[in-house]
Amino acid sequence: MLPLIAGAARGRRLTVLCLGAHADDIEIGCGGTLLEILAAHRRVELQWVVFAAEGERAREARRSASRLLRSAARAHVQIESFRDGFLPFDGMRVKEVFEVLKAGPPPDLIFTHYRDDRHQDHRLVSDLTWNTFRDHMVLEYEVPKYDGDLGQPNVFVPLGERARRAKLRLLMSAFPSQAGKRWFTATTFDGLMRLRGVECASASGYAEAFHGRKLSLAFPR
Repeated sequence: MLPLIAGAARGRRLTVLCLGAHADDIEIGCGGTLLEILAAHRRVELQWVVFAAEGERAREARRSASRLLRSAARAHVQIESFRDGFLPFDGMRVKEVFEVLKAGPPPDLIFTHYRDDRHQDHRLVSDLTWNTFRDHMVLEYEVPKYDGDLGQPNVFVPLGERARRAKLRLLMSAFPSQAGKRWFTATTFDGLMRLRGVECASASGYAEAFHGRKLSLAFPR
């Protein structure tokens, strides 16, 4: 599959906004892609927002983000403490967080949850992303789980071996609170990357996939 090359104009900073309902969502959904972006661009500014993380989960979220974003030109990590599983019932306050984000510098690229994700927290974050950012490139990432709601993504980012291995190391080391969950294993995450790699004919055999609902193409002369 021939790639479409994405990125900021030469010499300009690339700004990326990452939105996740829970402490590990961003890393699961687009951790490899972020590593590839950081490897390809020297001037990357990342804003990282997690909405439901308290106590140990908040500490895990900050530790993981600091490790993944260490090569960014600038990184701002924001951890909110809304109750896990109850985001829709705190919808007004969550919306207020989005309004503050909207008032900031416009991002070039936004990563958020899949709109049809069956987890209620994930769906709310996705809905508010689209409600708030109407003139931006938004990619919806996927999180494997019991519900079987992965869908059929249409945007693929091939991953090199370094990014693939770094993502797996980060997930397995940064979130000890999830170690007892049957689905939270390296084979789960590696298997999904392998499947998406097959679907886009990735040279390495691995990729991350996204739902890109609206993409605007320009052809500079």
